[in-house]
Amino acid sequence: MNLLSKEPILKLIGDFGKKSRIDCYVIGGYVRDNLIHRESKDIDILVIGDGISFAQAFAKTFGKEKTVSIYKNFGTASIRLGETDLEFVGARKESYQENSRKPFVESGTLLDDQSRRDFTINALAVKLFDSEGEILDPFQGLKDLAAGIIRTPLDPDRTFSDDPLRMLRAIRFACQLNFQIEPITQASIFRNKDRIKIISSERIRDEFNKIILSKKPSIGFIYLDELGLLSLIFPEFTRLKGVETIQGKSHKDNFYHTLEVLDNVAKVSSDLWIRWAAILHDIAKPMTKRFDPEVGWTFHGHEDKGSRMVSKIFRNFSLPLGDNLKFVEKLVFLHLRPIVLAKESVTDSAVRRLLFEAGEDIDALMILCHADVTTKNEFKAKKYRDNFNLVKQKLIDVEARDQLKNWQPPVSGNDIMEIFKIPEGREVGIIKNAIKEAILEGIIPNQRDEALRFTLEKGRELGLENHLD
Repeated sequence: MNLLSKEPILKLIGDFGKKSRIDCYVIGGYVRDNLIHRESKDIDILVIGDGISFAQAFAKTFGKEKTVSIYKNFGTASIRLGETDLEFVGARKESYQENSRKPFVESGTLLDDQSRRDFTINALAVKLFDSEGEILDPFQGLKDLAAGIIRTPLDPDRTFSDDPLRMLRAIRFACQLNFQIEPITQASIFRNKDRIKIISSERIRDEFNKIILSKKPSIGFIYLDELGLLSLIFPEFTRLKGVETIQGKSHKDNFYHTLEVLDNVAKVSSDLWIRWAAILHDIAKPMTKRFDPEVGWTFHGHEDKGSRMVSKIFRNFSLPLGDNLKFVEKLVFLHLRPIVLAKESVTDSAVRRLLFEAGEDIDALMILCHADVTTKNEFKAKKYRDNFNLVKQKLIDVEARDQLKNWQPPVSGNDIMEIFKIPEGREVGIIKNAIKEAILEGIIPNQRDEALRFTLEKGRELGLENHLD
């Protein structure tokens, strides 16, 4: 396959390079992805010389409206063309100090630049003029690509010691591409795992999220665990491992159960934060595990304690602390509720309360709870599925009637203060809570007229005087 004929912009860059007498190449991920028929919108252009100057001069051929984003610290420049990102960089060779992943950079040849790449499959290059699309492959990247292998171009100890983030990238590529990390490379990651401590939490987060967003995230988690990295970047998760047996009663291995839940979510949703909720839904089980001779193993309160652990874990990974944090906290806290409903009778009152607490996130919660059913007992699994379908239909019916997803009190605190001419205080809170409970229990409908009538009744019970005209 001639990559140059597939993307017209590459011919334009090649023609410009030829006219300027500057050798340039397409290199890395775009070459790799096209060879395995994987969509790629990012194109890396390697220039023998100054990549930034080349990008600026090339951009002028499109007119003044095309702007170049320059990143001098990295020696790169990028141009956005529609949905395609072009990144230009000069060929270079790098050397590293022991306690930093910031390299000392100097100009280099094509081979120097291919040598500094993280993996053989990312070192493939194609010259952009005077070429029939021949792939320049000094490290047998084509062979590794065909075999589904992740391997470093140079000694892996040097590769991972120089830039420890590459250890996570190896696992991320294995997970995204469904490739195997070859044994020598795996052994090197294990030897160099402690070097991950010099990497910022932001860089770790970015690679970790890409693993989470892959088609089958469990592949990445198992590599992270087996190669010793998971305990360093996410120790709370590794504590889920293991099965304990007392008096012949065992609990399931919550590490592998959680990975199965995560994979189940990944089959139906690409939402990063539902996936994070899957990862964290049982995170507090090790701290809440107790053995009861009558009932066996219990994990009482793990949903509450787990929800309160989310904030610290988000901070450790430099994850956003706004709405996404609240969303994950809510799903972890509520993740048992639909399961309890599915086990027991599905009353309108219980469904109203679930809708009230979950609000707009009810659909995401149901995705998580469906995924949380991992029993291998087909009879139990069918029973859960049937009951979940009943819960889902009840949710639809009750929401259509009572509109609780975005619930706002039909009578506000200000209304109550105006009706009874009282200041904000205990009585207002009592009446507001009574209105909410009456609606959730089905005593009154979620309508203003009925709520006003109920408000007057509660006010009389409290000895308040009605000042409505």
